[in-house]
Amino acid sequence: MEFTKNDKLDIFENAISWIVVLAMFIYGGAKLFQFDGATEIDKTVSELSGMELMWAFYGYSKSFAITLGVFEILGGLLILFKKTRLIGCVFTSTILVNIILQDIFYGVNEGALRAAILYQVLLLVILWLHKDRILNSLKALLIQEKLKQPTTKILIKLCIAFASFVVFRFLEYYITIKW
Repeated sequence: MEFTKNDKLDIFENAISWIVVLAMFIYGGAKLFQFDGATEIDKTVSELSGMELMWAFYGYSKSFAITLGVFEILGGLLILFKKTRLIGCVFTSTILVNIILQDIFYGVNEGALRAAILYQVLLLVILWLHKDRILNSLKALLIQEKLKQPTTKILIKLCIAFASFVVFRFLEYYITIKW
């Protein structure tokens, strides 16, 4: 049995999807107990490290932490199924970008930061594999909604350019400074 290029890409996409799905299930499920006792600190706020401060913040509200866990699991479920995978990638990217930024700004364990970056890169690879489909969908949406005004097109291109700039500047910064 000979595998075609499309078969190989499909296997690759499924493999990296499952990696992210498993991670989202683990991280989401861990939110049930991850921040237990985090507010029981014998320090003043000014004495706390960034990570201790963030942990205390998340530990203050069990329902907030559980909500984040539910969103992580939901993102994993959306990625698990091919029909919802692209929406799941975008949804989960918003969660991971938030985690990455918090890990950087609050000085969270470097291993956690690297893991979040890895999962985000895997999501970007999945989106890249479907770039033609995504672009065609965006074009169809613009035509269907009659958003052909030049200012709307320019605004969309600027948003995409800005998002790309931020992601690549962040990666450039982190790779040159930390690694």
